[in-house]
Amino acid sequence: MLSLNGITVRLGGRTILDRATAALPPGSRVGLIGRNGAGKSTMVRVIAGLLEPDEGSADMPRGARIGYIAQEAPAGDSTPLETVLAADTERAALLTEAEAFDGTGCMDRLGEVHERLIAIDAYAAPSRAARILVGLGFDEEAQSRPLDSFSGGWKMRVALAALLFSQPDLLLLDEPSNHLDLEAVMWLEDFLQSYRATIVVVSHERDFLNNVVDHILHLQGGKITLYPGGYDAFERQRAERMAQLAAAKANQDTQRAKLQEYIARNSARASTAKQAQSRAKMLSKMQPIAEAANDPTLSFDFPNPTELRPPLITLDHAAVGYGGTPILSRLNLRMDPDDRIALLGRNGNGKTTFARLLAAQLAPLDGEMNATAKMKVGYFTQYQVEELEADDTPLAHMTRVMKDASPAAVRGQLGRFGFSGDRATARVGSMSGGERARLALALVTREAPHLLILDEPTNHLDVDAREALVQALNAYTGAVLLVSHDRHMLELTADRLVLVDHGTAREYDGSLDDYIAMILSGDGKGAEKAKGGTKQERKAAAGRREADKALKKEARDAEAELGKLTAERAAVDRAMFDPSTADATLGKLTMTELMKRRADLNDRIEASEARWMAASEALETA
Repeated sequence: MLSLNGITVRLGGRTILDRATAALPPGSRVGLIGRNGAGKSTMVRVIAGLLEPDEGSADMPRGARIGYIAQEAPAGDSTPLETVLAADTERAALLTEAEAFDGTGCMDRLGEVHERLIAIDAYAAPSRAARILVGLGFDEEAQSRPLDSFSGGWKMRVALAALLFSQPDLLLLDEPSNHLDLEAVMWLEDFLQSYRATIVVVSHERDFLNNVVDHILHLQGGKITLYPGGYDAFERQRAERMAQLAAAKANQDTQRAKLQEYIARNSARASTAKQAQSRAKMLSKMQPIAEAANDPTLSFDFPNPTELRPPLITLDHAAVGYGGTPILSRLNLRMDPDDRIALLGRNGNGKTTFARLLAAQLAPLDGEMNATAKMKVGYFTQYQVEELEADDTPLAHMTRVMKDASPAAVRGQLGRFGFSGDRATARVGSMSGGERARLALALVTREAPHLLILDEPTNHLDVDAREALVQALNAYTGAVLLVSHDRHMLELTADRLVLVDHGTAREYDGSLDDYIAMILSGDGKGAEKAKGGTKQERKAAAGRREADKALKKEARDAEAELGKLTAERAAVDRAMFDPSTADATLGKLTMTELMKRRADLNDRIEASEARWMAASEALETA
């Protein structure tokens, strides 16, 4: 059990956590939620032991291991697979000790080492580590590359893989899906659903929370409240609680007004002065009931564009890429002024490249792209959030990009996104990630674009802000192209799905649920749901599905063989340090023969792991 006992944290003169108290059931999966700036990351750092609270404590059973991803991404010449394996420090230390044994030391100690290695399933660890990395998007080639060859986002995936591999008793995850695509999020959900220890995860994705957690820990005003169930259950309970709170406040306000009226009328009379004083004391002791506050800065209001005749954009057998090398080819698409398109596909398949083509940031290498001459495009990316000048204000940013606009027009655009009054002149560096994201959206929509391209717009937004963004997109009359791993947003805003995969992009005929089911089943790569295609292409797709079946069987057989060989090696290990435990097949073997048998098993295990990896990689790229 994790107990949070009266935790108070003050930073920069402000109270972030105020006697926060809760007891989390053992083995529970808890979603820690709250508005941006509420103190969620502060709470996680207190639980992880990285921040000492001013008061109170976070208590775990003695000896419990806590796992938490550091802010710095791993780096260096090590490969992702080596980095993940090194996360199990006990295994690494035991293997080093076993390999250093030269036959002159204590055999009893060697036996203890091998016994512990068997107990922690150390010899199957490379396969387990590889499976985690595959689930997070690393194929066999990527698992063997040095960490420094990856971007920061992919390095953070390695850090996540290492944390999951280490299997701590308390797993702390702070917005783990921010660096993941939809496919990796699906895999992570599946992994966490079967995780047997306690989990505390900070997330703003309601579908992720509904599918993973069994409790919600809500942080508001420095206090925490534990609710049973997923996010939807929390919202229902919170709505009931807020209704009760509003009724209690209304009742208290009425009672307060009556007391104040009595005191005003009777304080001057000698006959009623005592009663008035008594009521004054009662009034002073009355604790105010907080009203459920709606944040006035939670605002998204996209300016609607002028009308244009369809189509906005047409692609005819277009290709796009970099340096003359196509990343995507055979692109055929028509986009009209009222279209809402979501791009599906793993990170690295070309979704951003496709978005940049539609935004006219990349020219087609082949084929044709025709766009309406008067079309304006607003293109939002995470880079724009990161590149905002910390020492500038929203007003200064907007004034620079709206050079010919009046001060009233500049402030009007800022006001659409909640930057009114003093918020317009606050330093960007003092703002939360959600506020900076709203400012970036205000900047890219200043000209009332006909096409709004949003590449992962929700990474810095809390649940309430995401809901506000969904409502704003649905009220916006222009076209939208959306890249996001937030299923709730995709479901409520997109009416067309385009799958970017296998070097092209095609309409996906199924629903988002169909696509998710396909990901979870590992069945094909979406070709059977893509529109169009010649008879030869459909035949090729059928052939690929048959090939996939063979690859899946190969992977299953290799994994079964791996388990059998690992068990055999474990029996040899036991026989090496305690002959009395040897079974009938090993009882008569000498120590030298046992060591030879173990070396042979090691070779066969490596071969089985290679077979499994090859089949898994082929399935990923088929």
